[in-house]
Amino acid sequence: MNKTCVNKQRFARLLSPRSIAVFGRKGADYAIRESRKMGFQGEIWVVHPTLDQIEGLPCYRSANDLPEAPDAAYVAVNAQVAIEIVADLNRIGCGGAVLYASGFSEAGPQGALLQQALVEVAGEMPLIGPNCYGVINCIDRAVLWPDQHGCRPLKRGVAVITQSGNIALNITMQQRGLPLAFMVTLGNQASISIADVMEALLDDGRVSAIGLHIEGITDLAAFASAAARARELCIPVVALKTGRSQAAAKIALSHTGSMTGADALFDALFSRLAIVRMDTLPQFIETLKLLAILGPLKGNRLASMSCSGGEAGMMADLIEPLQMVFPALEEAHQQQVEATLGDAVQSGNPLDYHTFIWGDQARLSETFTAMMSAQFDATILLLDWPSYTGADPTLWDRAMNALATAAQRNQSNGIVLASLDECMPPHAIDACMRQGLAPMIGLDLCLRALDAAYRIGCAFAQPQPEPLLVPTPVPTTIGTGESRVLDEWQAKQLLQGYGLKVPVGYLVKSADEAAQKAALVGFPVVVKAVGNQLLHKTELGGVQVGLQTPESVRDAVAMMSALSDQYLVEQMAAKPVVELIIGTDRDPQFGPYLLLGAGGVLVELLRDSAIILLPTSRASVLKAVAGLKIATLLNGYRGAP
Repeated sequence: MNKTCVNKQRFARLLSPRSIAVFGRKGADYAIRESRKMGFQGEIWVVHPTLDQIEGLPCYRSANDLPEAPDAAYVAVNAQVAIEIVADLNRIGCGGAVLYASGFSEAGPQGALLQQALVEVAGEMPLIGPNCYGVINCIDRAVLWPDQHGCRPLKRGVAVITQSGNIALNITMQQRGLPLAFMVTLGNQASISIADVMEALLDDGRVSAIGLHIEGITDLAAFASAAARARELCIPVVALKTGRSQAAAKIALSHTGSMTGADALFDALFSRLAIVRMDTLPQFIETLKLLAILGPLKGNRLASMSCSGGEAGMMADLIEPLQMVFPALEEAHQQQVEATLGDAVQSGNPLDYHTFIWGDQARLSETFTAMMSAQFDATILLLDWPSYTGADPTLWDRAMNALATAAQRNQSNGIVLASLDECMPPHAIDACMRQGLAPMIGLDLCLRALDAAYRIGCAFAQPQPEPLLVPTPVPTTIGTGESRVLDEWQAKQLLQGYGLKVPVGYLVKSADEAAQKAALVGFPVVVKAVGNQLLHKTELGGVQVGLQTPESVRDAVAMMSALSDQYLVEQMAAKPVVELIIGTDRDPQFGPYLLLGAGGVLVELLRDSAIILLPTSRASVLKAVAGLKIATLLNGYRGAP
């Protein structure tokens, strides 16, 4: 990518324009029509070399004929013409351009040359795209977009940045109540990257959370810097990263011309930067919605209320693998809740309040207020409206309004949760938003979103990590031009030189020498065949442990003579609590990293590991180890040390 320095003032004009120029016909007509429909109050100018008018607006022949430099331009023409238009726009001082035009780097080597020319003529003028769908600003009501969309005007909300036009379009059509303030599609990221858009949106106080649909990152250092700034401003960031499978990675490469990178390293990156990762669009949308309305959570204590024991049981099951909890009610609190329900109901958390008070808004408010008085971090009311045509929502609305009253009385977070999409009607979503409640859909989606909000809250309370070690070219081994594998003896000598403890041992070349050194080490000993090609010695018969006599040492060497001509005689360590594997590697994009995991002969079978990007800290390493499945063994499983 031939990226130039982004002019921040011009980029701000592009994202929040007061004047728009559109170039082309197909696609450009939608930008005009949809901006008007959204209620854009600024100037819209149309440029076309042959047509007299488009959508009732007179056409200028070129950018040079415009009354003044526009804040934003939407360019929907072919690649070659787009380059000429961008050159003119830069010359007259346009804020920036959004390029719907395709045929650039995504189209192969010839297209890559065209993209290079495009960036050169743009200079410092920001370019979004090319090969992107566009930008929608629902706050300033500017729609640089070649199609219909489902966005509505609002004053504050979530910004979504994506490399996929179709996924962006689908998100604009969601009916879940996501307050979408900005939709930005990036395409090829010729001059504007995800990090650039994040930085610009973080300058806009009307953005409450940022969602990223990522296929690949072009500038890791800039991305990490933008994420660090979001953390400083307490703006939560949620990522939907494709490319977990090799097939998805290949699709991403052909789609936008960006390499996706190693997926496990992205997980490590997001964890380091306090970005929560979601796996599906519904998870992504529900989490962003919750964060936009309630923000990050400082604690993990939840309450759940429903008039059904079955729903209460489902919630208790679904929360089990998460960090969130439904704490038991203290006796005084339990009595307070039961006093509002009568003798027939026993309170608990999750609370089944039965149907005795159903439809009575005043009594529902009393029960909900009593339940929420314990100041949970969030309280959930399960409520599925009837969805058939002509259904009366009155009783369900009363329950929702009762929760709003209770939340206001306790100054606490309230959530109305429908188990199914079709059971949360639009009027209920709008009413929840007006009253400061989060309208959530899907029991598991809601709990996962709350878990994400808590993890972000915990991360925001911690100090910023050190900046990542930016990858630099690594020279090949001098002389051979190739990397080399160290055998176990060489590796241990190297590690010992850096202060790591290794067992007492000797490298030997014969059975007699092995027996002599074993006596020096002290029995019992272990004998291993040594060679840089012996990566799994156990199954090859290259390891003998617990040897108690010189004769057994000689026999072990004789058995291994077909594998190697050198052997390691080593102190036999006490039986470990658990074995760990610890390794380091260097990725071309992410730089050096540390791998920790369950080790020993079952390392490939267990696949229990964590990756930490560098530099790291003792606290980060301990946290990673605590997150492993084998941490249970480290803590003394079933009376073990």
